[in-house]
Amino acid sequence: MARLPRLVVPGQPHHVIQRGNDRQPIFHDEQDYATFLKWLREAAKIFKIAIHAYVLMPNHIHLLVTPADAVGLGKLMQWVGRYYVPYFNQRYSRVGTLWQGRYRATVIDSEKYFLTCSRYIELNPLRAGMVERPDQYAWSSYAHHAGIKSDPYITDHPLYWALGNTPFQREAAYRELTEQALTQEEMLLLKEATHKGWALGSEHFKVVLEKQTKRRVQPARKGRPRKLLKPTTV
Repeated sequence: MARLPRLVVPGQPHHVIQRGNDRQPIFHDEQDYATFLKWLREAAKIFKIAIHAYVLMPNHIHLLVTPADAVGLGKLMQWVGRYYVPYFNQRYSRVGTLWQGRYRATVIDSEKYFLTCSRYIELNPLRAGMVERPDQYAWSSYAHHAGIKSDPYITDHPLYWALGNTPFQREAAYRELTEQALTQEEMLLLKEATHKGWALGSEHFKVVLEKQTKRRVQPARKGRPRKLLKPTTV
């Protein structure tokens, strides 16, 4: 069966994952992380992508972004790869691809999953056992949202602003949110949707999205379709 084109919806948040080939490291030191972020920021400006949250892990990245149009997200990922991969290969005397296939992405229902996805992304180093607190990891957007330091890469989403009337209130509310552990169900939903490319949200959200995009945004129901009854004559 032919693979459906990646679903990209302008003005809607997307969760993006890109992994290193065979889960190999894609960052070795601070210079690598900083170089990737520099090109990510430049590409976001060029292709009109709002970055709401991110984490750069040693062998993969997570982004929570909103594209302004249907093509900007793909162009951003291509542009960053076009610059970062040759830099990485030259620096470490390697050749060939750095990425494990295409990047993965899913459209997020903002009201239901935006803050959940943001927390999921920024708590990744904690779940991996790399740090004891999310503020101890330098290469994520957590410090920005928690009020520790401003991050020039971040465009705050309206749902983040809705957490409080002042920066102090928003930051305190976000820190409190991140202290609440994500459920296994929430993490599984995020992983499944992103890896398979299906939209993540309520049934109403998916129905509206299917009408808007004129394509399936969720798996087809299992089993044979019901046969229509033949009309009877009177």
